[in-house]
Amino acid sequence: MKIALVAITRHGIVMAGKIVALLHDATLFAPEKFRGEAQAAAPERFACYQGKTGEQIPALFANFDAIVAVVSLGAVVRLIAPHLGSKEHDPAVVVVDEAGKFAIPILSGHLGGANALAGELARSLGAIPVLTTASDSRQTLAVDLLGRELGWVFEATHDELVRASAAVVNDEPVALVQEAGSADWWTRHANGRSGPLPANLRRYDCLEDVDVESYAAVLWISTREMPAGYAARLAGKCVVYRPGNQGMSAPMKIALGIGCDRGTPSSTIALAVGEALASCGAALGDVAVVASIDLKADEAGLLELARANGWKIVFYSAAELAAVDVANPSETVRKHTGTPSVSEAAALLAGAVDKSQLIIEKHRLRGPDGRNATVSIARIAS
Repeated sequence: MKIALVAITRHGIVMAGKIVALLHDATLFAPEKFRGEAQAAAPERFACYQGKTGEQIPALFANFDAIVAVVSLGAVVRLIAPHLGSKEHDPAVVVVDEAGKFAIPILSGHLGGANALAGELARSLGAIPVLTTASDSRQTLAVDLLGRELGWVFEATHDELVRASAAVVNDEPVALVQEAGSADWWTRHANGRSGPLPANLRRYDCLEDVDVESYAAVLWISTREMPAGYAARLAGKCVVYRPGNQGMSAPMKIALGIGCDRGTPSSTIALAVGEALASCGAALGDVAVVASIDLKADEAGLLELARANGWKIVFYSAAELAAVDVANPSETVRKHTGTPSVSEAAALLAGAVDKSQLIIEKHRLRGPDGRNATVSIARIAS
């Protein structure tokens, strides 16, 4: 996600600087009168503007996938209200308070990813994510997110999505028919789910087995065309999910590139790895090799994680890593390690592939211990 951080007070800019450091593609925007504070908070990723903050919103909406505002909730509502379009196109908007206690998604929670972003910020800052969407607060199925982390796409009108979503959260009977795709979609459900499926969902293996008139909505996961006669019977209450080849082909094999602060515990690295795998629909069993820079050859947490999972682990010199063409070179990383990339370059070297096979560029996590881990994932050619 391309993210804009907006802060309008000195304390807010300090917090925004912390958030910029947590996010890969984020830029801090602050009033010109606080240029010094903004530069100190995010020296390489800040921009200052003249005039009113409200005048910046159209450009931020047009050029960014998400906006994180360290501004009062009420003020943000007033700032964005004149520019709202649709849930399909508006950017995600998340509010964080100056103390970093709460992360509150207020726009495009599902399709725009605001809920997921709020969850990521909450984990990194030690904050509380304030999720008010019914499916997330009740930990039930979010119709518009089903299979998203596995690459599935849905076919439905706005009204069909609304009707099916209402049926799920209102505990009406819903048929979930899965004829294709990975069976592991629930535990990898976007925003995280645990426990059994909601009681009002009944699973089927074939659409023809369903008495569709008995259900308020039908969620159909399939690669085939709608059977004759079913379009009329399901009109207005069916959402179709298309996995394509997801979960139907041979399991992917991937290489993990990992970078971390010195002394990062295995639990923090494991959490970063788990989030990165989930975001591309991969599993621990898909990992063929793990790699890092030779400076980490004695990193206890990294070695412990590889050993616990039975992963082969390899290390490369700074010179070897520096020779790899990567998507996101960093002069800051070069300053500390001698190479502009650790995780991305290590994943590509270990997988013996080029950057076109990088499916997760840089997933970064700050653990509760305050230490950072970064994970990149490359698909290994079969």
